[in-house]
Amino acid sequence: MLRALYSSASGMQSQQMNLDVIANNLANVNTTGFKKSKIEFQDLLYQTNKQPGADAGAGNQIPTGIQIGHGSRPVSTSRLFTTGELTQTGEKMDVAIAGDGFFEVQMPDGTRAFTRDGGFKVDSNGRVVTSDGMPVVGFPSIQPGTTAVTISASGSISVKVGEQAPQSSQLSLVRFTNPAGLQTIGRNLYRESPSSGTAETGQPAQNGFGELSQGFLEMSNVKVVEEMVNLIMAQRAYEINSKAIQAADEMMQQSNNLRR
Repeated sequence: MLRALYSSASGMQSQQMNLDVIANNLANVNTTGFKKSKIEFQDLLYQTNKQPGADAGAGNQIPTGIQIGHGSRPVSTSRLFTTGELTQTGEKMDVAIAGDGFFEVQMPDGTRAFTRDGGFKVDSNGRVVTSDGMPVVGFPSIQPGTTAVTISASGSISVKVGEQAPQSSQLSLVRFTNPAGLQTIGRNLYRESPSSGTAETGQPAQNGFGELSQGFLEMSNVKVVEEMVNLIMAQRAYEINSKAIQAADEMMQQSNNLRR
């Protein structure tokens, strides 16, 4: 019964973290380019009272044995990088990636980060930046008097200033062998990690990289109905673990009240 207390308590702690992940997904249902997380669990060590396959005498073996578990623990929270719904905005600096790839962003300390959020802006110096003012690598400067900015599906950028001939440049995307291993740093940004693998640069719409859609934004891939179902399941799992603790406590109380 004492084991039941610890096992159920570990189950309650696991479901608390499960609820934290679900709540974060729901909180970011309208966050541009947000990728939902899922939590994964493992069972804890087992106490073996009778080893499976042990010798039972007379050439017989114990078929199953007796092993009692000690609960569960969270082992990982991984990102699901499925493409979210593309929503048309009509803004010329809004760019969505339909498929694999990230935009590269220069951090204030000079390091680089990566994002799926294509809601870009133009600052006072003509640089294309994120909503936090960090420059997006690969975009040309947007000069005063620019009349048109065209971004093709393959990443070709054409900038027309006044009556001058359009100037062209090429935007590249970045992808990783294991995007779920990227380090999440908030503000819709990710950092490369040993688990993610080395960043690979390529042209959109080629060699498996996603296509670009100007005037669109990729919305969160969180599905509210799925998260609500997960929320109910986490709540019920937490509740039943608390019931197991209550039952174990009542059984120990009855044992303490025994009289000869």
